[in-house]
Amino acid sequence: MPFPGGLWWLLCCRQGFTLLRRDYGDADREADGEAEEEASFELRAQGDQASLEVSLSQPTRTSSGSERSLLVSEEMRSLIVEKGPGPVEEDPDALVKGWLQREVRGGVKTPWIRPRKYWFVLTPDSLDYYSSNEKGAKRLGSLVLTSLCSVLWPDKQTYKETGYWSVTVFGRKHCYRLYSEHLNEAVRWVCAVQKVIDSKAPVQTPTQLLMRDVEEHCGSPEVLEQIYRCNPILRYTSSPLYAPLLPFPYGSLDQSAPGPRSYTTLRDEAVKLFNSLQQLESQRDPVPLIQGILQTCLDLPPLVDEIYCQLVKQTTEPPAPGGPGDLHYWQLLTCMSCTFLPSPPVLRFLRFHLDRTESRFPASEMAKYACFIREALGKTRGRECVPSLEEILVLMRRQEMVCTVHCPGAAACSVAISSHTTAEEVARELVSRLGLSQSPNLFALYEQSRLREQPVGSSTLLADVLTSLAGEEREQDAPCRLCFKHYGFLDTDNVPRDSLEFALLFEQAHEMVLRGYVPTSEETLQTLAALRLQSLNSDFSTHAPFPRLEELFPPHVLHARLPAPRPDPPPPKCRGARLRAGLLAGGLWGHSLAKQRAERDQRLRGRLREEGASTMAAIVEKWKLLQGMGRPEAMAAYVALVREWPGFGSTLFDVDLRASPVGAGPQRLWLGIGAKAVSLYKPGEPEPLDSFCYGRISSFGASDSSTFRLSVEDRDLLFETSQVDEIAQLLTTYLASTAARRPPQEPAPSPPLDPDPSALPRGLCPVAGPWQRPPPTGSFGS
Repeated sequence: MPFPGGLWWLLCCRQGFTLLRRDYGDADREADGEAEEEASFELRAQGDQASLEVSLSQPTRTSSGSERSLLVSEEMRSLIVEKGPGPVEEDPDALVKGWLQREVRGGVKTPWIRPRKYWFVLTPDSLDYYSSNEKGAKRLGSLVLTSLCSVLWPDKQTYKETGYWSVTVFGRKHCYRLYSEHLNEAVRWVCAVQKVIDSKAPVQTPTQLLMRDVEEHCGSPEVLEQIYRCNPILRYTSSPLYAPLLPFPYGSLDQSAPGPRSYTTLRDEAVKLFNSLQQLESQRDPVPLIQGILQTCLDLPPLVDEIYCQLVKQTTEPPAPGGPGDLHYWQLLTCMSCTFLPSPPVLRFLRFHLDRTESRFPASEMAKYACFIREALGKTRGRECVPSLEEILVLMRRQEMVCTVHCPGAAACSVAISSHTTAEEVARELVSRLGLSQSPNLFALYEQSRLREQPVGSSTLLADVLTSLAGEEREQDAPCRLCFKHYGFLDTDNVPRDSLEFALLFEQAHEMVLRGYVPTSEETLQTLAALRLQSLNSDFSTHAPFPRLEELFPPHVLHARLPAPRPDPPPPKCRGARLRAGLLAGGLWGHSLAKQRAERDQRLRGRLREEGASTMAAIVEKWKLLQGMGRPEAMAAYVALVREWPGFGSTLFDVDLRASPVGAGPQRLWLGIGAKAVSLYKPGEPEPLDSFCYGRISSFGASDSSTFRLSVEDRDLLFETSQVDEIAQLLTTYLASTAARRPPQEPAPSPPLDPDPSALPRGLCPVAGPWQRPPPTGSFGS
């Protein structure tokens, strides 16, 4: 005779919930250990309908700190307790009670349907709702509240759509979406439910308890072996996982995960990741799947510990140790160890697992991976990007990557790096390799692309930089590279002409000319272009390769010669006139306007080609006059001409000044940061509008993400710029260098943000200091 449905469900629940016990010291359990092999709360085999004798008792722990922890079996047992109807109005345990709607049936969209209300009662243990508020009313539902439950605050979007304020309470299996017509009432319920949730003891899963047991008995091999033998949740399984190994809040939806990927709850994502791990065993090319798992962990940081626990589980007593499937797990664990750092409890458990693997399988591939992972965990810190496909392939072979760094005026350098190598370490190696250790100037690595160029902070991981550059190169379909060049000029007069540093100085000066940051006459610009040709091709020859004009001469000078385009007429203000204009624009008149614009653009392009041809002819004539000048002399003459501008050696930033210190000056300015002073220039003018030595600067910093503040004596200058970080970092560097080079007897001005000169390596870009900008006002963090 078959069991009734309700009785069968109760027996299954009792069997599943009581198999969580950790009483591994009982010798009688060894007999039925095989029956429990695949049965637990976190790991259940479908279709197992065997009848077992179970007990509802939960072993108690005597270790400190465990008395206030709610065990999972207690929570599960409380969820199946049958409650009696009880009184409603006179319930002494009721914290909050009132009428709420369980589902919105009325509202803005369907006002003709009458809303259905229920009587809700919040107690210290549950949220119940009844058909009415009368005594003896029927209880229609109950949601047990634990520390894993969560509640969402009312949102305006739901109110706009329905006309009601929503309160969402997530439980283990159920979700209550409640609605109220009044915001104050909805907020009162949210606060009360959250207070009950906060009062609950934290829930601990069996995996967490067993991790603690393993840590406590790490010195007793016999006890450890019995723990692993009697608890299948710690060992490899080929069955699916139906619940995460670690506790996650119910219904904790992640709405802020970056990227195009959409995620469900953390509990569901943890189960999906375990399914991906099992697929990893049979993958011929595991690299894309490994990168996808790493990306999920980067988007959802709470899952990092879960993945580490799952990998430790799947690499413990696998069916084929050292086989292809097992090594795929170890390769993913290697990539995880170079990307994410687990929490201290999981880290201790992971280190114990690595030691246990090395002792059980010495000189094996698994032991080699374990040794590599242990070393990586000692160096790993947060990554901004997941490893690229190339980096994953290198990590799977436990090797180093090769990074190519381009140097202006010299050949590209290849540097071996790991996932933990910083830009400071590579810059140090290049400074030593290129013989720049004695230079007083500063050097740094730069990210260069078609649209931007910015220095790389010395603490930045180079693997992240290479990954971002590769992604930017795919998006722009243009080359992006890593470059080594001057970061700050402390002394440009005493650089030897035959040195590599002078070649770097020459290339950087030419870059400033092309960007328009050297205000000089057009005649001088043509002479500089001729000197550039002489340094590249030596004497004039018709067979010599000619670079493009934009590589020799500033393009903005040619565009300035063209007449300003005639602006389109403003739209008519009269409604009838706008209607007639719209009809004309969609007919023949619109086609005529488009044709006129195309003809005008064609004329401008033709005029630009003519101006370019005449400019190139003038440059070639000047080039012919340099007959017999060698490459070093041409480079020296080029740098000498550029050095005539007083601002040479300063790094220029385009800024907008909110309040000009010189009266009615222009708002668009150049902010020049040099070794001795900070200057303000009007674009295109050689002389500065104002200049401030570092002794006059009292403080500086970021007011917000796009505003830089510079306090000079009794004035505060505010600059609107997109390079707040770069300006503050360069100022910090110059202040530290000035303080380090000042004689001891001369009092040095105290730096505004107190940088430590000893912490700044000589000749390198500094680490971002405490000046780093705060998140914008009104944001929720960056």
